[in-house]
Amino acid sequence: MKVAVSIPDDLYAEADRAAERRGVNRSALYARALRRLLAEEEGDALARMIDATCDDGDHEDLAGLTRADLIDPGSWAW
Repeated sequence: MKVAVSIPDDLYAEADRAAERRGVNRSALYARALRRLLAEEEGDALARMIDATCDDGDHEDLAGLTRADLIDPGSWAW
């Protein structure tokens, strides 16, 4: 899909040079950058969900907080 976006001139020039160094066109560079940003933000959302789950737990109950009860201790070699 074609879209029009506005970015500062210096960022445009920097992106143009980066695309040339990588041997890709601007569209490929922008698509890659956007995919990385979205993946990073998705990871941040996952971290927030994990943090929220931990915040809801009883911190006196370590097994409940870490879900250590899901680990089979017989499968670990110390």
